[in-house]
Amino acid sequence: QVQLAESGGGLVQPGGSLRLSCSASGSIFSINDMGWYRQAPGKERELVAMITKNGNTNYADSAKGRFTISRDNTKNTVYLQMDNLKPEDTAVYHCNVQGLRYSAGLRAFGEWGQGTQVTVSS
Repeated sequence: QVQLAESGGGLVQPGGSLRLSCSASGSIFSINDMGWYRQAPGKERELVAMITKNGNTNYADSAKGRFTISRDNTKNTVYLQMDNLKPEDTAVYHCNVQGLRYSAGLRAFGEWGQGTQVTVSS
């Protein structure tokens, strides 16, 4: 089994910053893509940013220039630095981790974090 633990959400004023963290643990053999998604009330879950094992990144247009995704492979952790936050960034943010885990050999996994609330409001 693989477990994800997220932290770092909260309430922040417009223009403020937050840093989200997501750590994976369990019977992990290797981790490939790691990403952050968000879901606002009444809207579908959308990709915010993702990062490959080699460090290649991809951002939603709304995140470009304001958010930075990074990872620490030694800690199986992905981060999302969010700067210049706007009210429209308010959502529950979920991390997603994909890789291989030990299970009578190796088995692919894709796990979602439980979500952390980010609220941007004055």
